[in-house]
Amino acid sequence: MSNRITRRTVLRTAAITGGIAAAGSVLPAASASAAPRRKPKRPAISANGWTIQANKDRDSQIWTRSVGAAGLSVALWIGDVEAILLHVVRRFHYEIEAIQGLDLAGWCEIGKLDKRLPESNLASGTAIRIRPGARAKGGFFPMQELVLRDVLAECGGTVRWGGDDREVDESLFYIAIGPHDEQVRTVADKFRGWEATPGKGAGVDVDVLSPSRRSRAESLASVQRSN
Repeated sequence: MSNRITRRTVLRTAAITGGIAAAGSVLPAASASAAPRRKPKRPAISANGWTIQANKDRDSQIWTRSVGAAGLSVALWIGDVEAILLHVVRRFHYEIEAIQGLDLAGWCEIGKLDKRLPESNLASGTAIRIRPGARAKGGFFPMQELVLRDVLAECGGTVRWGGDDREVDESLFYIAIGPHDEQVRTVADKFRGWEATPGKGAGVDVDVLSPSRRSRAESLASVQRSN
């Protein structure tokens, strides 16, 4: 068999190579044809900066938690938020007014809330309603409000009461700072420690009229009313 390369073979090879090159020249470059990448869509947040959750008790940060001896349960953002808001619920139940099951509400779908208002925090599981039907101003007796102010002071500014908002909602209590604020963890750890220590935590008698407690409560109230 001859090993010579004939003129016909050379021409045929050149024609094939040229065809491939020509085809390549009309194909757009991958980088040019690729559609520009869209930036990931940021998750929706509630008024206090926490991420809104689409559901509870599955694929969510929101889980239904027992309030403990009060015999109640409520859906909240688990972890630090849970520790803080459950402390509020317990003290309210023991020291202000006994809460019935229907008088406590937590997470709610954002579609049922006004996104412009602090009630949107319910959709992120960072708020609760106590006595949902009692939103109007003036729903507490003076002594009850003194205790309520003491509870807020114990929370160190991490919780705000809807009674201090421009659009008053006295049933609403919500986390007042964002998810990256270290104060959330600090206050939550304090309450977890109290719950684990006999003689401390919600349900223990405290003198809300003591000068030091009144001063602390009034200072916080002044700040939060002005915001």
